[in-house]
Amino acid sequence: MKALISVSDKTGIVEFAEALHDLGVQLLSTGGTAKLLADKGLPVTEVAQLTQFPEMLDGRVKTLHPKVHGGLLARRDLPEHMAALKEHGIDTIDLLVVNLYPFEATVAKPGCTLADAIENIDIGGPAMVRSAAKNWKDVGVITAADQYAAVIGELKAGGKLSDKLRFQLSVAAFNRISQYDGAISDYLSSVTFEDEKLSQAYVPERTVFPAQANSQFIKIQDLRYGENSHQQAAWYRDLYPAPGSLATGVQLQGKELSYNNIADADAAWECVKSFVEPACVIVKHANPCGVAVGKDAHEAYAKAFQTDPTSAFGGIIAFNRAVDKAAAEAVSKQFVEVLMAPEFSAEALEIFKSKVNVRLMQIALPKGGKTDWDNGRNAIESKRVGSGILLQTADNHELQLADLKVVTVKQPTPEELQDLLFAWKVAKFVKSNAIVFCKNGMTMGVGAGQMSRLDSARIASIKAEAAKLTLKNTVVASDAFFPFRDGLDVVVDAGASCVAQPGGSMRDQEVIDAANERGVAMVFTGVRHFRH
Repeated sequence: MKALISVSDKTGIVEFAEALHDLGVQLLSTGGTAKLLADKGLPVTEVAQLTQFPEMLDGRVKTLHPKVHGGLLARRDLPEHMAALKEHGIDTIDLLVVNLYPFEATVAKPGCTLADAIENIDIGGPAMVRSAAKNWKDVGVITAADQYAAVIGELKAGGKLSDKLRFQLSVAAFNRISQYDGAISDYLSSVTFEDEKLSQAYVPERTVFPAQANSQFIKIQDLRYGENSHQQAAWYRDLYPAPGSLATGVQLQGKELSYNNIADADAAWECVKSFVEPACVIVKHANPCGVAVGKDAHEAYAKAFQTDPTSAFGGIIAFNRAVDKAAAEAVSKQFVEVLMAPEFSAEALEIFKSKVNVRLMQIALPKGGKTDWDNGRNAIESKRVGSGILLQTADNHELQLADLKVVTVKQPTPEELQDLLFAWKVAKFVKSNAIVFCKNGMTMGVGAGQMSRLDSARIASIKAEAAKLTLKNTVVASDAFFPFRDGLDVVVDAGASCVAQPGGSMRDQEVIDAANERGVAMVFTGVRHFRH
């Protein structure tokens, strides 16, 4: 048995090669990998010896040869194939171990030049991988270090690889080639080529949206059904998921997550991790129905639950702090579909043991930083349309106190300003048209998803009344501007004393005049948060 080893990432390769050698496998290798193995005392034949042709063009040409591809592609069950090999003095190759030039890592580096990107496009590696993967019945192709253990295990157990493992390795190999080619296409399609600037040191400008989009997703699991029971569904994650995002979570207990569970859980998790203070978010049908901050998880939950106890039934609950015994005891008194937190205490886990249908999800909070990735957020959002897809940068805008522009005679108090920032964070996650009443770090009434902003305001008031909450001296956030004064009048009639809205309407002055007439404060944020 012969194995050809040619790897860029040499993690674990020496140990793997030693295990192959101990099993009597003859080792073939290229340049740097061959030197590494030889330095470790392993008998290895360089590919240049095999092909009787030297590596050339700075290593660009070394494995593109019939003695390599013939050995990989020949079908052992076809006599004419084996006769052709014998005629031309070509030996079969039974194992191929290849990982590719680090193209993705190279172009991710700040200041990557076009020349560096091009040099890190592997040619011989993908060609060999495709040859071996196509001939999977006879050749095992290993493209990642995490496959080494399974290969050695089967070789030790039976002296060969099973058909099942060889096929799995082949599928993984074609997936890797697809990912690699997609990354190259994405990069090159995004480059703004300027001939007059072209040089070895040229760092190209890149567009956010490449000419061809080649998103890669890995299936996490099949789902029982989709949004409705007659639809099929599966859950996929990004090839490289951002730390702190929903796809990185671990389910600790409970039934399998459904399509709707996942969609609602994402809304809750994205909302709750936007708060610095201990926070709780309760989501129902993709809309926050209760959000609050408190001194700890228990207080935040108690306040959030007050907003709309009826809608909270069967909802999704997310915390940005560990769920301790007190919080767990409070939450366990209601019916909850999914409970998410960065951590659960031992006492909390014990409390939920008897609630076998409650899905517990543990998700580490992102470490934070300057990029969307650092904060566990998507950089790009997508929406499927007929025979197409809409792509946009994600709505990751974070409003700061300094961004607020007071446009009325009455000035907001410091407490109202803090509540306005809180309300604005919540409104961002409420389906448009969105109206959110808040006070003391707690939602008091939420109106979502109506065709009319007036109706959203009225619904928020109805919700507050049903929960026996007063809207007197609350603040209000509107995700988009008030096109007429009537929307403002409705929220002021309900009790609001301060309003945040984007501004930008042709009738802004009319609405400002109405606010002054009603004696309330109003601030413009300068941004809107449509969420459709």
